[in-house]
Amino acid sequence: MEPREHQRRAGDLLLWAVLAAPVAYGRFTPPQIGELPPLAAALALLGVAVWIGRRWPLVAVLAVVAGSLVDGNVVFAIPVFGYLAGRRSDRAAPAAAVFAAIALTGSVLNLGLLGTEPSTWFLLSSVLLFAGVFPWLLGRLRRQHRALADAGLRHAQAERRAEVERVRLRERARIAQDMHDSLGHDLSLIALRAGALELAPDLSPAHRAAAGELRSSVAAATERLHDVIGVLREERTLRPPGETVADVVDGARDAGMTVDLRSDEADLPPLPAHAVHRVVREALTNAARYAPGAPVTVEVSHDTDAVIVAVVNAPPPAGPLPGPPSHGSGLLALRERVRLAGGALDAGPHDGGWVVTARVPLDGAAGPGTPDGDADPLAGAGVPRQGEPGDAARRLREARRRVRRSLLVAIGAPAGLALVLALVYYPLATAGAVLDRAGYERLRLGEPRDALGLPRRQADPPATGVVPGCEFYTDGNFPFAQATWRLCFADGRLVSKEQIEP
Repeated sequence: MEPREHQRRAGDLLLWAVLAAPVAYGRFTPPQIGELPPLAAALALLGVAVWIGRRWPLVAVLAVVAGSLVDGNVVFAIPVFGYLAGRRSDRAAPAAAVFAAIALTGSVLNLGLLGTEPSTWFLLSSVLLFAGVFPWLLGRLRRQHRALADAGLRHAQAERRAEVERVRLRERARIAQDMHDSLGHDLSLIALRAGALELAPDLSPAHRAAAGELRSSVAAATERLHDVIGVLREERTLRPPGETVADVVDGARDAGMTVDLRSDEADLPPLPAHAVHRVVREALTNAARYAPGAPVTVEVSHDTDAVIVAVVNAPPPAGPLPGPPSHGSGLLALRERVRLAGGALDAGPHDGGWVVTARVPLDGAAGPGTPDGDADPLAGAGVPRQGEPGDAARRLREARRRVRRSLLVAIGAPAGLALVLALVYYPLATAGAVLDRAGYERLRLGEPRDALGLPRRQADPPATGVVPGCEFYTDGNFPFAQATWRLCFADGRLVSKEQIEP
């Protein structure tokens, strides 16, 4: 068994022991000494609640609420399991349904079947509110705070990774630009001088041939330098050796996509060919993810000095596949790849679907769009990606919003529920038991009780208790409708009346 599992079991055992203590104490002290079967049943119920509490926390709440009807000391477990249910439950709706069911069932049982007094019903409802609902709200608030802390940590880690990546890419771009500016310039001068030497009129044929070979070698070295700079500027090359656009399309077709290829890819220089390959592959990946089942058209054509790529997909017939939100990093890196090849890329909605277009110069050299040594290679790459946007900052904002909402609920819900309880309790407590001040003033000592026209119900007596021969009535004070008047009778006649001080 793993150490983490040992800790969980030890924690559950300790929780059971703490909750069992008041139950056992109540059974081993007067007047319930020796009642072992109810004690065993209550302890077993608490054990079951602890055991199922991790997997079904709301069922554990129901178990201890039901157990409190058998043993009153089980009520101490209700706030504990209410809090744990808030910590362990993902959604609020099931908990709201459970607490509403408990309140409704308890009200029907007490007021309808058992004839419980309104004051007792109000007490039981308050216990449910402050021992069950309020701890659950605190637990849920704690869960949201934990989620907020986790989201903040992930956001900070993502920011650190992004900053490291930006610094690294910026340095790679600076090195590439330095190589392009220094070595490229020097090689161009060498090629120029070799060409001038080859055309010199007084040069022997052997030396002229050597000068021509030197010029060709320098030109080849310059081309290889461009390829090396392109690889250095890019994070990594993902193109398998010799793979063409047609191979990428064939792979997509083998995976079940419907792709129409219209390509004129022959004799492309290495850097433009690599850029075209990347555009087609990324666009097909994007279409497969966000437009499953939609037909895709891939067109590669030549202009006078550039190659043009267009990948168009229709809208998905059944909607996008479920999955995590897109960060747009694929098209962002692809746009940078095309910029490094001297071209430009555009992407966006098209007739309900999506289109990716790129224009790459055939000479393979970095054009004006290439960032210089001091520029951030990621700057200006705000290309939208097909699908829903999302990032660590958005998740952090959502976590903060959930915490604020939970805090408002944790504060407002108990107050609101208490007000609802008062509004329900008030008419129950005052129905038929209200004697207003005018009616009280009309009462005369010595009059027969039957002639006084008193309310049909009496209010609950005050904390001092019942007084023999006396009746209590309320003036309807809100929200508890406490006893206000005390009327005492002897031989069926009113002998005293007084107002009870609150």
